[in-house]
Amino acid sequence: MKDNSVLNKSVGIWIRVSTEDQAQGDSPAHHEDRARSYAKSRGWEVKEVYDLAGQSGKAVMQNPEARRMMKDIESGHITGLVFSKLARLSRNRRELEMFSDHFRKYQADLISLSEAIDTSTAGGRMFFHLLGVFAQWEREEITERVEASVLTRAKLGKSINGSAPYGYHWKDRKLVVKPEEAAIRRKAYELFLSCRRKGQVAKELNAAGYRTREGAIWRDTSIARILEDPSAKGIYVFNTMRHTGSWRKEPKPESEWGKVECEAIVPEAQWNQASQIMEEQLKAWKKPGKPPVHLFSGLAHCSCGAKMYVSNKSPKYFCRKCRNKFPIEDLEKFVHRELKGYFGQPEEVASRLQEADRNLTEKSALLETHRHEIQKVKESMRLTEQLYLDKQISGDGFRRMYSPAEERLTQLEKELPKLEAEVDFLKVNRLSADDLLHEATSQYERWPKMPTDDKRRIVEALIEKVIIGDGEMEIKFCYPLVSEELCKNQQRLGPGCGEKQSNGFMGRPNQ
Repeated sequence: MKDNSVLNKSVGIWIRVSTEDQAQGDSPAHHEDRARSYAKSRGWEVKEVYDLAGQSGKAVMQNPEARRMMKDIESGHITGLVFSKLARLSRNRRELEMFSDHFRKYQADLISLSEAIDTSTAGGRMFFHLLGVFAQWEREEITERVEASVLTRAKLGKSINGSAPYGYHWKDRKLVVKPEEAAIRRKAYELFLSCRRKGQVAKELNAAGYRTREGAIWRDTSIARILEDPSAKGIYVFNTMRHTGSWRKEPKPESEWGKVECEAIVPEAQWNQASQIMEEQLKAWKKPGKPPVHLFSGLAHCSCGAKMYVSNKSPKYFCRKCRNKFPIEDLEKFVHRELKGYFGQPEEVASRLQEADRNLTEKSALLETHRHEIQKVKESMRLTEQLYLDKQISGDGFRRMYSPAEERLTQLEKELPKLEAEVDFLKVNRLSADDLLHEATSQYERWPKMPTDDKRRIVEALIEKVIIGDGEMEIKFCYPLVSEELCKNQQRLGPGCGEKQSNGFMGRPNQ
């Protein structure tokens, strides 16, 4: 091998500084300056710099910069590699041996400044391998300490990486609601419970001008994450998964999970309903189908546990398992009679009024968030315009930055009057207890003349299932209707998200 002291030796500089080291002030620039100074003192020419800043030392050989370095050694472009210490090259013993074999094969040298290693001698190669063992041991020790620290922090309910679920932020070591995000997250639940499609929810939020925390457009996967996360109902669960490969994960034992109680963004009943819908969709592995033809399809259950169906041209619901039958007309009359008692319960009146006030508060918060987003986009556009006027960016750069912001501003301003109208409507139509009972009675009286689609939406909003037995029947209600669903001439969501109709109930309550 060539002697390291030969003048005009062509070398490369290897820089690998972990993210943690950079945070402590151990910058890549410092390591590069140190290596260049050493090369200059030896009269060597620095041909290349291989920058792996932020790369873990566990495995580096597949990094593009590492592969480029290996090819430069093969071609003779460089005949030596300078690095600050062995652990910066790699912390994996097998990789260090592979580096050593590769350099020896092409008669190139490894130069470690801290350990003063010279791999051109047998003693230097032995010392190189010995330090490699120590480097790997150190990495494994660090990994064990980090894992132990993560587990301890999780059990104590402390944040691991400082990130917070959408709708929250960490303040004084507590998870606190972030109003501007919480309003959008509530809107996502409201839309999903109406249309049951994550992609449609994303489309609606994007069309309204809303974006994710990172400023990206919403997608069905990001909608799924914020809907599934139990933080929305007041329990933030973390440290639940571990990486098993480059893209694969597996669940950790529940004993390692961390849990933090926080203020709920939506009621638990609403979170549970959204979770149940997604679970059913996952099991069925298909998108929601067309609305059922019969009023209680999917809701009618036999006392044996099986669902009841209506065959073609049959006047009865039928259980295929135990052959139980029940007339369609009698079932509707029974449910109609039960709804009168449900609507007229005094304790439910107070609950609906409270729910109406909460809904008004949430809509007002969403409106405030919307106005805030408009101001943020306008400010961003103003700054972009100023950069262009100051000749800090080119015309192409200006268009790339300004056009998306302009499109989003148009979306936000288009949605603003709708939100303002919704809030105004809720304020004007706030009902008293007497008004609420009156409207409930009116809905009951209008039931026989209602279209089937309107009846179906009322049934879906109120009833979880109807259990039909031999001579007896039971209705399991979901939860109370909110008061604005009982208002006269109220607008409601139709069969698809975003469609508006009038005279009737909302397809699914805003809880």
